[in-house]
Amino acid sequence: MNSLSRAAVLAASVVLASTGSAFADFDLEILHNNDFHSRFDSINGYDSACSAEDETAGECFGGAARLLTAVNETRDALEAEGKNVILLNAGDNFQGSLFYTTYKGAMEAEFMNMLGYDAMTVGNHEFDDSEDGLKTFLDIVTFPVVTANVKTNADSTVSGMIEPSIVLDIDGEKVGIIGAVTNDTPELASPGKNIDITVDVDAITAEVKKLTDEGVNKIIALTHVGYPRDLAAIAVIPGVDVVVGGHSHTLLSNTDEKAEGPYPTMVDNPDGYQVPVVQANQYGKYLGDLDVVFNDDGVVTSAKGDPILLDASFEPDADVTAWIAEKAKPIEALKTREVGESTAQIVGDRNVCRAEECSMGNLVADAMLARVKDQGITLAIQNGGGVRASIDEGPVTMGEVLTVLPFQNTIATFQLKGSDVVAALENGLSQIEEGAGRFPQVSGMKYTYDLSKEPGSRVVSVEVADGNGGFAPIEPETVYGVVTNNFMRSGGDGYAVFADEGMNAYDFGPNLEDAVAEYLGTNSPYTPYTDGRITNVAK
Repeated sequence: MNSLSRAAVLAASVVLASTGSAFADFDLEILHNNDFHSRFDSINGYDSACSAEDETAGECFGGAARLLTAVNETRDALEAEGKNVILLNAGDNFQGSLFYTTYKGAMEAEFMNMLGYDAMTVGNHEFDDSEDGLKTFLDIVTFPVVTANVKTNADSTVSGMIEPSIVLDIDGEKVGIIGAVTNDTPELASPGKNIDITVDVDAITAEVKKLTDEGVNKIIALTHVGYPRDLAAIAVIPGVDVVVGGHSHTLLSNTDEKAEGPYPTMVDNPDGYQVPVVQANQYGKYLGDLDVVFNDDGVVTSAKGDPILLDASFEPDADVTAWIAEKAKPIEALKTREVGESTAQIVGDRNVCRAEECSMGNLVADAMLARVKDQGITLAIQNGGGVRASIDEGPVTMGEVLTVLPFQNTIATFQLKGSDVVAALENGLSQIEEGAGRFPQVSGMKYTYDLSKEPGSRVVSVEVADGNGGFAPIEPETVYGVVTNNFMRSGGDGYAVFADEGMNAYDFGPNLEDAVAEYLGTNSPYTPYTDGRITNVAK
């Protein structure tokens, strides 16, 4: 449908409604969640694992058992009212706890089958263990997985297992669901040589045409591209009626002052109508609940709702609680082994570590540098997005360290010219506004930057440790020894300069989580700190 006809339909709908001759309405309730990240256990107010004491006190949120209760109770209540209800998942169910480390997607698949999704899109973390890891998941799930910009070749182990879109028949109405994953998935994860990630807008646009040609006029874009891109690029695709998103872990709400925007956020589409955009934060803490009304021509005439906070008012499902406990048995010994003690909370919150110096970033960078200091390595750079949780004050277990660093990355070392170190920092500072994971946490150096400047020109100054307790300006032509994780060293999170310009690279050092655990033990009791090694002069 072109923009004139779409706008004309909307205008006609308004006129007919005013004269009492409105088109037939179709009311659809969309329940949704995103970025579950293998958080089967409930979480506390800091989004860290909840203790049994906190659970007893009613101070825990989310968790698989509570999520199942919330979905079942909400869906049953809505259907009892005669509502049409669908359940959607916007990706990144993998990675973030020892359950994923142990079961590699199989446990996520089993649980998601219990929830009874109507569709999901893959997230970038679904490719963390290549397409083979994703296949483990796809072999088990009993619902459709749709991602239009995932293109597999004939050699792919998941060829034919991911569709670009599906059409649901709901009470006689056709509703199209088109999926998409973030364009930079090859930088963020490891899809492998048999999978191409094409441009999200192009893939969705092509699929919209296909569906509209088939007579489908109600189309939901189920995306894992992030709230900013949903607003700027996805919701303005002609023919897209609703966007259900993930990736940026965004809280939208009409009542929570910490929300990044209203739920739903309405976007003007060039076809002359408004598109509701929604997202439901992270870790199963919220269940999104959007009530959308379409007229007979597929135009959204009403969109309202709010995310449901999964607090103590939802009783965790007993069967799922028992299932999780059974799954936890093989990893309990690993989780409970103490590796050190912290005198205060070590802050690993994504909103901090992806935007500024954080105490967890300092710990990880310091631990990497300490592990290889006898190898001529003087600088450490760690991506803030590689830090996945905080650690509370008190004894620190290996399970907590693995929750912070769940990717099983190895320590990687190489040599790099000073000018390329600065280029790497520019990359790390280029997407702060989007909450990207590339923000550089560092050790053995300090830098200042200006967030008011354009990406690519934000670095103001860089100084490196001089070996005598002081710092000196970095020298563009001097070659420095650098340590990072193997994901970044191979170009992940946009650090192509490491892959292209790094010399004498060695990517197979000890696992990063082991190095951090060892560092905590050596320095126990450990006192978390920030020391101004990263400064934004625009503040």
